[in-house]
Amino acid sequence: MPEDHDWEAYKVPPTRTPVSERTTSVPNPVDYFQSAFNYVLDAPITFIRDWIERWQNRNKFYYYHQKFRRVPDLSQCLEGDYLCYYEAEAQWRRDRMVDQEIVEIVRERMAACKQREGPNQFQNCAKEMELLAQVTKAYQDRYGDLGFHGNARTCLMKQKHRMMEERKAAQENQ
Repeated sequence: MPEDHDWEAYKVPPTRTPVSERTTSVPNPVDYFQSAFNYVLDAPITFIRDWIERWQNRNKFYYYHQKFRRVPDLSQCLEGDYLCYYEAEAQWRRDRMVDQEIVEIVRERMAACKQREGPNQFQNCAKEMELLAQVTKAYQDRYGDLGFHGNARTCLMKQKHRMMEERKAAQENQ
């Protein structure tokens, strides 16, 4: 390693830095521009923003799930009560969407378990597989073969026919 350094390449800083002592009677125009900007633009905008934030904090609105009251089932509606029919239909649609989301969540958990476990998925994800089978069977029993335009009335009729077939099969087995 060479002993002598290239002093031109790596200059040593001066030992004493001179301090500029500017004494002038002319004020700095940057100070005027900064104070003008502060009073003309920044202060009113900040005031309005703070006022809006205070108003919003006073009237907090939380975006959570909308909670609907449970309405009677279509089988509990009186004949000719069209408002009850409408509410039961809306309730059925909400229940169907919730059941679809439940199936989707269980399916995503199953896929995550398969991805995580790799070749050992059949023994380590057996619980998720069983849960997915139960949930899809329950969904298929309730909403299967209704199609896109299924409604509460056809679902109720499907349930009624399934119960009649189960009762008939139980009577034949005795």
